[in-house]
Amino acid sequence: MRLSPSLDPRRWWHDAISADRLLLAAKTAAAAALAWYLAPLVPFAQSEYSYYAPLGVLVSMYPTVARSATSGAQAVVGLALGIGLGLGSLAVVGAGLARIVAVAIVILIGVLLAGVRALGVGRDWVAIAGLFVLLLGGADPDGYSSSYLITMAFGVLVGVAVNLVVVPPLRITRADDRLAQLRDELGAALHRIADSLAGHAFDPDAADRATAGLTGTLADVREEVELADESRRYNPRGRRLQAPRDLNRRRLDALTGTADATRELSASLSRLTAGPDVETRIPDDARRALAGAIEAVSRLVTTPPDPDATAEQLDEAERALTAYTDRLRALAAPEEPLDAWEAAVSLRRVIAACGPFSDPDADTATR
Repeated sequence: MRLSPSLDPRRWWHDAISADRLLLAAKTAAAAALAWYLAPLVPFAQSEYSYYAPLGVLVSMYPTVARSATSGAQAVVGLALGIGLGLGSLAVVGAGLARIVAVAIVILIGVLLAGVRALGVGRDWVAIAGLFVLLLGGADPDGYSSSYLITMAFGVLVGVAVNLVVVPPLRITRADDRLAQLRDELGAALHRIADSLAGHAFDPDAADRATAGLTGTLADVREEVELADESRRYNPRGRRLQAPRDLNRRRLDALTGTADATRELSASLSRLTAGPDVETRIPDDARRALAGAIEAVSRLVTTPPDPDATAEQLDEAERALTAYTDRLRALAAPEEPLDAWEAAVSLRRVIAACGPFSDPDADTATR
């Protein structure tokens, strides 16, 4: 039995000790210690609640500076709402309401407020903060509440500051690597399709397997690209980059279109080569021309987005596709299969997706 990649312990270990995760863990540990050490000096907060400062660091430490700032602010807002909810519940308890009923009300309202998406990660803190104030506020609920909120906010500030100052994370290189990996996988899939078609050995099942894995890879790469874009926001290291901010997103869009077209090409060829009358539907010379066009397109896909190199491969792919469509037009009308033209349309989509990277004025070259 083969484990899913998400359940593979080796994947867990790799994710846990990656360079980015080790750096984040070290920065979080240092920020938490610093926040706990400085917390007794925070004005308007009682020093006995200094342990909330490291907690504030934890809720604000994320792989990017932008997400640290946003999540930290959302957590503070959620805490403020929860503290207000807890103080309100203490007021009604003082008026005679049973504490067990107040607990139920705090949880009820806190869970309802957790449905407000605008609160982001702060949604999870509304009910928790309200419950803490209600049950732990003791004889000084105002002092506890203000200390809780101020100390947590201080921890958030320390966490964001450390994340910004100490090697602010920048995920551009990792996104570049994942995009290059996806590009190579797409090119390899097209090459295998061309090779099998040229050898009269097109296997629809093998082609399906080659393209089926692209969906999961695309999802992983899309997440990495979004994280890379996010890592440039508020990041002083990101300002020094020469590459356009949206370059990786444009590369991802092109590769997404290429993956969709590759799946459509595989489906067209499966129908085209099914049955014993393949030579009738697509004669040998047209089949070889199609295999040549697919091979030329695979080389175009695997070419790094450099304008000169891409332009050369683009011209080659255009010529190969034109040679194939000319062969199709030369066929007698009854012999002109629709699936053969659908294959040409799929290849045209790939060429169109790669086209912008051949323009030297489009600012699409990699760093």
